[in-house]
Amino acid sequence: MGKARINISSADIGKVNEVCNSIKDIAEKTKVKMHGPIPLPTKKLKITTRKSPDGEGKASFDNFEMRVHKRMIDLGVDERALRLVMRVEIPDGLNINIELLD
Repeated sequence: MGKARINISSADIGKVNEVCNSIKDIAEKTKVKMHGPIPLPTKKLKITTRKSPDGEGKASFDNFEMRVHKRMIDLGVDERALRLVMRVEIPDGLNINIELLD
């Protein structure tokens, strides 16, 4: 019997946890084996920009950072459970990737 691997990523940790909890509830209702959510390393995107727009004056810089949080869930393949997972409401700015493994 195969399994479905669900990858969830977003810059907002609250949205990631919300979707993970709803998938966990679905797994409990349908009694499907579930492993996860497994936290994957957070990707930090950093940009340093100069405050002064024209290059004159003091050389002061601003640092900006965006963090991309990721989770992975392995779910036993069950047609009913997968249909319910696909109906989960996905907030804006959240990426979900579902792939079936053997």
